[in-house]
Amino acid sequence: MLDIVHRIGAVASPEDVYRALTTVEGLAGWWTEDTKQDGDAGEAGGVIRFRFAGAPEPGGFDMQVLEVAPCELVRWEVVAGPDEWLGTEVSFELSQEDGFTIVMFRHSGWREVVPFMYHCSTKWATFLMSLKSLTETGSGQPAPRDVQVSNWH
Repeated sequence: MLDIVHRIGAVASPEDVYRALTTVEGLAGWWTEDTKQDGDAGEAGGVIRFRFAGAPEPGGFDMQVLEVAPCELVRWEVVAGPDEWLGTEVSFELSQEDGFTIVMFRHSGWREVVPFMYHCSTKWATFLMSLKSLTETGSGQPAPRDVQVSNWH
């Protein structure tokens, strides 16, 4: 299995970063404005629905919340979306270093390297920078206002 990994640091509290990862308002502020939930986005068992205008059916991803540890860990499993994503896991590990909240991001369980994986790696990086911006300034760049990286946007 293959993983996408990234590390960012935000000059923000772990509480603020955790809230951006575990509430619909926070997630809509950095990833996609079209974010909804079934259950609680901050509790294991909840399902979060992320949609992106123009994306092929189902138009985004559904993530089941597998595990949360306040200010330390958020872990999801992809339960609906493109075939390449089904069954993969997304995790955010949080720690503090030198005034930064460090986010160790991992999208794990890719079966093979395909062009979509390259695209997703780049898009995850742009969205993680949006998370950084949201937690530091109060304003992120979620879809549809995100950085266009290619013809796949």
